[in-house]
Amino acid sequence: MLRTILTVLIIAIGIMALVGILTAVDSIKNTISSEFLRMGANTFTIRQQRTGNHGGGGRNVENSRISYEEAMMFKNSFEFPSYISVSIGCSWTATVKYRDEKTDPNIAVIGIDETYLITSGNDIELGRNFSATEITSGEYVIIIGSELAKNIFNVAESPLEKFISVGNVRYRVVGVLKEKGTSFSGDGDKICFIPLNNARQNFPSTENSFQISVMPFDAIMLDYAVGEAEGLFRNVRKLTVYDKNNFDIRKSDSLANMLLENISVVTIGATIIGLITLLGASIGLMNIMLVSVSERTREIGIRKALGAKSTTIKQQFLFESVFIGQLGGFLGIVLGIIAGNLITLITGGAFIIPWLWIIVGVVLCFVVGIASGYFPAVKASKLDPIEALRYE
Repeated sequence: MLRTILTVLIIAIGIMALVGILTAVDSIKNTISSEFLRMGANTFTIRQQRTGNHGGGGRNVENSRISYEEAMMFKNSFEFPSYISVSIGCSWTATVKYRDEKTDPNIAVIGIDETYLITSGNDIELGRNFSATEITSGEYVIIIGSELAKNIFNVAESPLEKFISVGNVRYRVVGVLKEKGTSFSGDGDKICFIPLNNARQNFPSTENSFQISVMPFDAIMLDYAVGEAEGLFRNVRKLTVYDKNNFDIRKSDSLANMLLENISVVTIGATIIGLITLLGASIGLMNIMLVSVSERTREIGIRKALGAKSTTIKQQFLFESVFIGQLGGFLGIVLGIIAGNLITLITGGAFIIPWLWIIVGVVLCFVVGIASGYFPAVKASKLDPIEALRYE
């Protein structure tokens, strides 16, 4: 009994390690995919090329920022079915004031058009988006992030239609964004959006480059849209067939894919650890079954003397081996689901039941039971009943 319990626990630990880690990994993958999709993962951006990062063959063309005229020419000429937005980073160290409340100089200010919220995956919680008229005329209106709203406004006070100062410029709040959380590029809730033409008027830095974001209506067509956009923007920038691109095109899911690839390494490691543990468990189970044959030799002799066939004896020992394996597997699966989802709760993921890994665990335990019990079962079935009866 003690050896059986220990073997069940060994198998359970192996399955728990396998199912638990893979459950956590699957949950983290789902969280990453859903978060990047919510942030606009089926979009790509055209932006100023980083120094020394030239794509394609041919001669180099001097890097230059993307001008407003180039961005608008692309937006008006790109006919692929998609949402297109133009934006510009105005400041990343702005200070926002409201009455006596003042933030630290860590607020991002971005000039956007009316479709930017769609391509960036932002949603409005209070108020509204900018209208096309406000974008064109450069109205002094602003949309602020949820964290920024909490920092400068009282809980009971609505930010809408209040006037705040960004630096020395006053804006009227027309919208508050839904909470998005901290992203890889900073705190996504300490941010404010102003109309694109207003940004051009009040933040006329020659160092800033406009950015174009494109979200195809059909996410499957993303790669086709990237190819068409690259060709069009080369024409906008008057590049010849011999020139390299002097701009960058980056798909927003590239970071998500990189993270998922790194997580895949963890998946492989967890699988190896679980399989090694199961290998040890199978050896332990085989040892138990061999000892069981020795300890139950007289029982086998009695059964054979009463007419039991060798096949029946073999089936009995195989059944016991498989049952022990499945018992350990069931316990390991339950513990694995609990452990895996505890990790996902800590990391903010969603509760999942990994049906694939449950099936894999059941199959592995069945294989372990057969592999560990077959040789002892054969040995038991070949015992001579007379020798077995007088064994003790």
